Amino acid sequence: MSAMLQPEPRLRPMQYADLDAVLAVERAAYAFPWTRGNFVDSLAIGYLAELLVSDEYGLVGYYVAMPGVDEMHLLNLTVVPRLQRRGHARTLLDALQRRCLEQALPRLWLEVRASNARARQIYARRGFAEVGLRRGYYPAGKAQREDAIVMSLDLQARP
Repeated sequence: MSAMLQPEPRLRPMQYADLDAVLAVERAAYAFPWTRGNFVDSLAIGYLAELLVSDEYGLVGYYVAMPGVDEMHLLNLTVVPRLQRRGHARTLLDALQRRCLEQALPRLWLEVRASNARARQIYARRGFAEVGLRRGYYPAGKAQREDAIVMSLDLQARP
């Protein structure tokens, strides 16, 4: 007897009712998570915010991005820690890139902690280039700060 195939995770818009689950993931994933206020403000302003959900796991991951003039700025992309390394970040990035192209936004920007080598590798494999440094951008505990690497992807140059 063959195993039942689970449907692929699907995207849907993030809503205020999702914030308890999103905040639980934030707290599990980061030493310095976004606050409820960060998410509420992002939703209220109308930023692009989507969840990746599955029947098997519920919330798998999410992203929040801020559209601008000729660009999109990825503010937060998170996958549930126990579900990482399964291609879900790639799925979220694919969806965000599609949204950029649908909105005729040819460039995608983000910041990533200088110490987050794994995320930097993911973004580099996706074609993002390291284009700048923001000194002391992220909190790092006990009144310390960590630098952010600024990365950019030219979506018009993608095949």
